[in-house]
Amino acid sequence: MAFRPSHELHKRRFSRNLGVGLTLAAFVALVFALTVVKVKRGDPMQGYDHVIQPQSVPTPDQGDKG
Repeated sequence: MAFRPSHELHKRRFSRNLGVGLTLAAFVALVFALTVVKVKRGDPMQGYDHVIQPQSVPTPDQGDKG
């Protein structure tokens, strides 16, 4: 059983799919790299948990600079 030669449309579609796949892979690599850097820096990771965080409340010595 012989394979039929691929159509020109399939070659163009493969080229586009390859471009989209490489772009997606680059995005995933970027997010992964940013995550690794954030974790390695050791900064405390804070999420919004509907609780007042003391470090977010302005102190009286900061005053109103406006």
